[in-house]
Amino acid sequence: MRGKEKKQMSCFSYISAERRVPQAHPLRHIRQLVDKTLKELSPLFEKLYSHTCRPSIAPEMLLRATLLQILYSIRSERMLTEQIDYNLLFRWFIELSMDQKVWDHSVFTKNRDRLLNTEVARIFFSSVRRQAEKAGLLSDEHFTVDGTLVKAWASMKSFRSQDDSGSSSPAGDRNAEVNFRGEKRTNDTHQSATDPDARLYRKGRGQESRLCFMGHVLMENRNGLAVDCRLSQANGRAEREAAEQMLQALPGVIGKPLAPTRPMILPISLPLCAA
Repeated sequence: MRGKEKKQMSCFSYISAERRVPQAHPLRHIRQLVDKTLKELSPLFEKLYSHTCRPSIAPEMLLRATLLQILYSIRSERMLTEQIDYNLLFRWFIELSMDQKVWDHSVFTKNRDRLLNTEVARIFFSSVRRQAEKAGLLSDEHFTVDGTLVKAWASMKSFRSQDDSGSSSPAGDRNAEVNFRGEKRTNDTHQSATDPDARLYRKGRGQESRLCFMGHVLMENRNGLAVDCRLSQANGRAEREAAEQMLQALPGVIGKPLAPTRPMILPISLPLCAA
């Protein structure tokens, strides 16, 4: 017998969000780790916020929402707040009730940036890593270090000769209109005027060079855990140097001094060629 469509929506619901989320959902395990970490960070949150004025967005909610944005690859804060508004799973994870209004995306961005620009992000990451270490999920035998190019916020027009006084720049904030065809530019003779730490680099032969940095992630391969990350200047030694620094900095079994008999740590990405 065909069921009939009911147009009238119920005004009240007696089923909680806790019952809606399946017991086997991966976010339940993630939330257990996150809640334990946020409980440790509570004294630090008290020091970051004033005891007067209007209450801000709870920092625990900001960090949980940021995790959702990363886990579900949500590309903007505007889309994140929109999904939090109607996604019951997101509301449950953030601990936002059905009747609570979702904050504006601009307010979320400002509060999130203020929170993550401090040591909170580093301490949060370290606390989760300690939980994995206590559970015996870190191994010193199977790990890799990867390096990827991170594009710098600098235009190629800003990559000028170190002897250039900049007198040819037009008035205002625009870069000068310069034709670089046929000109040899290297990191030894040129430097970005807007981001001096950026380096001209390319990932392989035949590819274009760009101003960038290098990001490195230390992965524990037995359980697939990211246990450390670094940002460095782009050069041919960055991956190996970052690997040594991250391994020596980690506590516990991974942080033991490397024995001479151990195999050499090699990056898992393709060899990079300096421009």
